[in-house]
Amino acid sequence: MEKFGYRFSFGPWNIHEGADPFGPTVRPSVLFDKKVEILKDLGYDAMQFHDDDVVPDLDKFSAAEISQQARAIRAKLADHGLVAEFVAPRLWESPKTIDGAYTANDPKMRQYAIDRSKKAADIAHEVGCNLMVLWLAREGTYMREAKDASRAAHHMLEAVNALLNYDKDLRIAIETKPNEPMDMAYIPTIGHALALGAQSDDPQRVGCLVESAHAILAGLDPSDEMAFGLAFDKLYSVHLNDQNGLKFDEDKSFGSVDLRRAFNEVRVLDGNRFFEKGMVGMDVKALRTQPAELATKHLRNSLQVFLRLVGIVRSLDQAKMKELIAARDYEELDWFIMNSLLGSH
Repeated sequence: MEKFGYRFSFGPWNIHEGADPFGPTVRPSVLFDKKVEILKDLGYDAMQFHDDDVVPDLDKFSAAEISQQARAIRAKLADHGLVAEFVAPRLWESPKTIDGAYTANDPKMRQYAIDRSKKAADIAHEVGCNLMVLWLAREGTYMREAKDASRAAHHMLEAVNALLNYDKDLRIAIETKPNEPMDMAYIPTIGHALALGAQSDDPQRVGCLVESAHAILAGLDPSDEMAFGLAFDKLYSVHLNDQNGLKFDEDKSFGSVDLRRAFNEVRVLDGNRFFEKGMVGMDVKALRTQPAELATKHLRNSLQVFLRLVGIVRSLDQAKMKELIAARDYEELDWFIMNSLLGSH
């Protein structure tokens, strides 16, 4: 399978039990070791992690015990010729973070979030990567008057600086989402994330991760968000998927809703040689009605759609496109792109 120089990843959560915000699980759990085998067999290169994907219940363990468990996971990956792409601190499920993590009103809870994130940095080091993804899930509020948003921005900056100073090799990719689980998020777009990073103690080590569905939920086009990050060499990773409008975060297979939108995401990534910069993550979930024995096809489909779109992007007649753009014949340009996607010549 020609991969055009790209490397691909997904997380253990992308082979899941089928629960959604409105209903329980419908498929049995799959053991981690089996997920690693599936990742390799499907042609992926790396595993994404939350900190407690590597060390379950990590708050119960000492630093030495955490390191030991993390090294064991690294060895399992290596046995299959795989690596870890990133580690993300899971800061949204603890009873201590219901009012926010870095932006909680209680300083003890803010300190817990920073300490937990430092453990995640240690885990990243042990599994062999230096990238941390920050999904600021609880950094917001359900009621405007309950928090000081300006002060909260400084709390988030303090947390980022604490991590940068804790681990001098750590790179931080801020993953933004405009809603869910918080009603009002403080860092809803990539522009907000990069502005925060620019104020940090080491802006060179703070970038972003764009997820297709999150951009769509903000009423934005994912390719534009990616292009903005790429313009300043700040796009450290991507989570590709698809989304049926302004619903809950669906994580549908990449390109399954809007193939033209997916085409433009690939076009932007390939045109900026993202294969030299980072990995392509597929943050996709099987349809809830998919039988357990068939519940990895969403990962196969997403990878194949991406690679087929790379082939289309690289086969485009660039001279013809420039000619049409110069003539402002955008209807003909539209037809040219549609013909390419439809396979007509």
